[in-house]
Amino acid sequence: MEKSNMTTLCYIERDHQYLMLHRVSKKKDVNKDKWIGIGGHFEADESPEECLLREAKEETGLILTSYRFRGIVTFCYTGCPVEYMCLYTADGFEGTLQECDEGRLEWVDKDKVSGLNLWDGDLFFLELLRKDAPFFSLKLCYRGENCFWYRGVLDGRELELLDICGADGSPTGHVKERGMVHRDGDCHRTVHVWVVRKTPGGGAQLLLQKRSREKDAYPGCYDISAAGHIRAGDEWEISALRELEEELGIQAQREELRFIGYHEGYVEAVFWGQPFKDREVSAVYLYEKPVDTGGLILQKGEVEEVLFMEYGKIWEGIRDGSLPNCIYPEELFMIKKALAPGYEGEGVWVKEGSW
Repeated sequence: MEKSNMTTLCYIERDHQYLMLHRVSKKKDVNKDKWIGIGGHFEADESPEECLLREAKEETGLILTSYRFRGIVTFCYTGCPVEYMCLYTADGFEGTLQECDEGRLEWVDKDKVSGLNLWDGDLFFLELLRKDAPFFSLKLCYRGENCFWYRGVLDGRELELLDICGADGSPTGHVKERGMVHRDGDCHRTVHVWVVRKTPGGGAQLLLQKRSREKDAYPGCYDISAAGHIRAGDEWEISALRELEEELGIQAQREELRFIGYHEGYVEAVFWGQPFKDREVSAVYLYEKPVDTGGLILQKGEVEEVLFMEYGKIWEGIRDGSLPNCIYPEELFMIKKALAPGYEGEGVWVKEGSW
C-alpha cells in the first residue's frame, strides 16, 4: 500500500534530554545513519494524535500522557512527493523503554544534540523548540544526491541560508540559517565590493555606506560600498553583482568587477543584547566605473546614506576612532596595493591583523 505523505515526529523529553533514534537498522532508509525523533507515516483514517501515540508505542514501548503539537513542517525533495510532518514534543509518558527495530534509542542531553549527525533543517526546528517558539509552519527544501538544504521558509518569511565553509572558504556541504551561523561563529562566505573613484592628484576616494540604525549588527556604522552574505549554493561573482544592485541600484556586469583577493576575518561583539560572532572569508572586488551618488537607489532598511571619502581620511577615522565603522583595515591596504601603478596581481589571501 502506498504510504501517506503525512507523518509525525516527536521529541520525548526527560531531565533536559531528548529521546533520539539513531537510524542504523535499515539499509534502504532516507534517514540512514541520521539521528531523529520518533514517528512515522499516518495509517488510514488516523488523526495526527492517533499516529503520534501509535508510533510512540511501536517504536519505544512508551505510552505518551502529555504532549504538545509544535508545528507543521513541509518537506520538499527534488523528484519526490511533498511530505507534511506534524512536529510534537512530549514531556509525560508511562511504560518501559524497549528496543526499536528502526535503530538505536538513546537519551541525549539537549545541549549535545546539535553535535549529532542531523539533517541541516532539523537543527533549525530544534532551535525553534529550544526557544519555545509559538506554533509555526516551516518549509524545508532539499535537492541533489546529498540532500542539500537550499531553501527555508518560516511562517511565510524566507530564511537566509548560508554554506558552512572550511578555513579555505570551500563549502563543507552543510547549510545553516544566518542567525545560527552568527550565534555559533561558523565560517561562511561573503562578498565585499568597493566602489572607487580616482582623484586628479593621483589619490582615491571610496564610497562608504552608512548602515541602517535598524540593522542587527553594526547599526549606524560606515561600511564597505556594498557587501553581503553568499546564499547557500550561490557563487562569489553572482553574489557581488546582486549586492551592488540590491544595496545601491548599480547594475554591473561581471567584467566590470576587479577581483583583488580574499580576506579572512573574525570578530566577536554584542548587538541588541545578543552575542554576535562573525567568522568569514570574503572575496574583495573593486568597481571603478563612474558613479553619481545622486542617482543611486539605496536599499530601504539596509542603507541609510552613502558618501565618497578620501582614502586617507577613512584610514585616519579608523585609527583615531572618529569614524564609526565596521571596516577591516587590511582591506584598505589591499585596495591601496591594487590601485598602485603597474599592479597586476590578484588572488592574494589576507588574514585579519596581517598588515
